[in-house]
Amino acid sequence: MAREDRGNVWLGVAGVVVNHLGEWLVVMKRYGGLHAKWSFPAGFVSRDETIDQAILREVKEETGVACTLIQMIGFRSGVIANKISDNMAIFLLQPVEENPILQAQLSELYEVAWKHPRDLIIDPTSSAMIHELATHTLENGFDTIDGINPGDVFGYTSFKVFITKTR
Repeated sequence: MAREDRGNVWLGVAGVVVNHLGEWLVVMKRYGGLHAKWSFPAGFVSRDETIDQAILREVKEETGVACTLIQMIGFRSGVIANKISDNMAIFLLQPVEENPILQAQLSELYEVAWKHPRDLIIDPTSSAMIHELATHTLENGFDTIDGINPGDVFGYTSFKVFITKTR
């Protein structure tokens, strides 16, 4: 979806896909503020779909991996330059197949890979959201994390992440 088609309130989705080894499916973006960083498969909700449909579509388009939705585990919300409300629902997913073939959407991504959260948390090329989620348990309930700076490149004037409670 083109930026101008999104208006001033954006709704995106991101998927934390966990395989049978406890590894996360991550992508390295070719564009934007996440350029050359590991992040979760993500994208915008189309006007003809629900957020759960959008995340299943986005993960499949970006990585080639068909998934089953487990639950929504978080919600991220920020305001860009006091003009755009940028919102993202975060879902926990599992792949339908145990060892799916990874196929990066090369128009948007450099790479797609399975990586363990303990490795991602120490990787300086991991996104701020990956760092935050890797330090939390993915279970029911939400905490609000405020005061995160995902990078000055984004221009956020307000940024919060709503994620599952820590133990």
